[in-house]
Amino acid sequence: MVSVIIPTLNAAPVMANLLESLRNQTIPVEIIIIDSSSHDGTVNIALSYGARVLTILREEFGHGKTRNLAAREVSGDVMVFLTQDALPRDGNCIENLVAPLGDPGIAASYGRQIPQEGAKPPERFVRQFNYPPDPSIKSWKDISSLGIKTFFFSNVCSAVRREEFEHLGGFPEDLVMFEDMLFAAKLLKDGYSVAYVPGAEVIHSHDYSWQQQFKRYAKAGISFSNNPWFLEYAKAGEEGLSLFRKEVRYFLENRMYYWCLYAFGDALFKYIGFNLGLRHRSLPQMIAKRVTGYLNG
Repeated sequence: MVSVIIPTLNAAPVMANLLESLRNQTIPVEIIIIDSSSHDGTVNIALSYGARVLTILREEFGHGKTRNLAAREVSGDVMVFLTQDALPRDGNCIENLVAPLGDPGIAASYGRQIPQEGAKPPERFVRQFNYPPDPSIKSWKDISSLGIKTFFFSNVCSAVRREEFEHLGGFPEDLVMFEDMLFAAKLLKDGYSVAYVPGAEVIHSHDYSWQQQFKRYAKAGISFSNNPWFLEYAKAGEEGLSLFRKEVRYFLENRMYYWCLYAFGDALFKYIGFNLGLRHRSLPQMIAKRVTGYLNG
């Protein structure tokens, strides 16, 4: 039995396509929607497709907390986590995603994200960088060669065996984001492996502005600062620099010179945001309050 968990908020424009896709998968799935008090018909659409719906107050949402709440209600031995804007590309997506979990040494897997049609070149490049065409299996011993990429794991499209999920206490709830990577790190540290399954494809991408990137990476810095053990094993800055160099090289080779300048600005806002978040406790109180208020705004 496979249970699919999807947090939602005002998802009516995409819900029908998403649930229709899940209905047409090659394996049957239980669908659990955990909705943050939508006001656009999301819940009615979910119910019409036979999904089970849990409702929480919008202010109660937390990336780890909300998913953990839904996980306590599942019937399946395997839990699949999707986001409302991730559309399975074909009917084999869920079957391919959960297939590696038949190996007792592999406790989790994540799928490939394909950019939406019309996505900007930087977003298309990042999707290619993070989600290559070749499958892989990562374990704790890969830290020396992969660095922070060892822990890369995305709840946009992921699967976790319920037994190991419960054994580790679910997703960490003291984070504003990246609960998926921290959970993957705990799995690896506990001796399990994580599989990357490019055959499980979802259409998903975002064209974030520099301001949005600043907010995202500041929240990432805050999350990692609450778990210093995580950064002891992986240097996030080195991975960010590697991504930037490859991105610029890609744009130069394809004569996309404007996007080279864009990539520099993008990387700068990410760097400043991440380091402010990482050091938020040592900032002057007035600045720390402003940064926190800005991130929550």
